[in-house]
Amino acid sequence: MNKRRRAERAGRLAETLAALWLTCKGYRVLARRARTPYGEVDIAALKAGVLVIVEVKNRATQEAALASVGAYQRGRLLRAAQHLGQRWRIGAAPIRLDLMVVRPGGYLRHVRGAFRLDDGPM
Repeated sequence: MNKRRRAERAGRLAETLAALWLTCKGYRVLARRARTPYGEVDIAALKAGVLVIVEVKNRATQEAALASVGAYQRGRLLRAAQHLGQRWRIGAAPIRLDLMVVRPGGYLRHVRGAFRLDDGPM
């Protein structure tokens, strides 16, 4: 199996683990790998009336995961979230951008509100 294919499999597994964890924590997963005109969203979920967009990163550290999501990608995630909110008729719901770090061994770290909506890390 080539390197790209291994990375794709690892990414899918990371997203599955993240979705299961979120479900166990009371989030309602609305979509995985949701496609929008602005790009793909790893996980879109709803909790307490908040539309939560979760970017899943398979990295060794939280810092490495945060650094891997640049300003352009944060803007893309926000536009995709707004699009999904309108598509699902929950456009008035507040939006939160989270990060789920999947570390070696399957250890999960959920960073709520990892990215500010005005395009800067929190």
